[in-house]
Amino acid sequence: MSRRKIPIKRSPKPDSIYRSRLVNMMVNRILKNGKKSLASHILYNAMKEIKHKTKKNPSLILRQAVVRATPKITIKARRIGGSNYQVPVEIKPEKGHSLAIRWLLTASRKRTGKNMVFKLANELLDAAKDTGGAIRKKEETHRMAEANRAFAHFRY
Repeated sequence: MSRRKIPIKRSPKPDSIYRSRLVNMMVNRILKNGKKSLASHILYNAMKEIKHKTKKNPSLILRQAVVRATPKITIKARRIGGSNYQVPVEIKPEKGHSLAIRWLLTASRKRTGKNMVFKLANELLDAAKDTGGAIRKKEETHRMAEANRAFAHFRY
């Protein structure tokens, strides 16, 4: 065991426009090569596009998309007796949200479309409706965990 004290969890600060920590987390995950202004521009324009399409509050749609894409369980590779097992493990809500954000952004980057603003807006709308690439990834993860339920007794 480490003799150091346990580090304090730092929560992200809320953004200036929507006053939401989730929006700031999304901006930080979109970020590439240190261009935070470009990342925030992409997300805010995607939120405007969502508001234009649905006439609803885009921060609620973002939250709904992240909640629906959040996995409850995942699998971890565990080596026991010379063979590897895929062991299903429950995950904490913070980890689940970060996975959901990562999956949403990956799915939106893989989409075909004009630019990242429209791709992200469409992926968020699809995830809020329980469709789209991120939801498919979540369901695939849950299926894998269900298939390997026999190895659940190998949990850490």
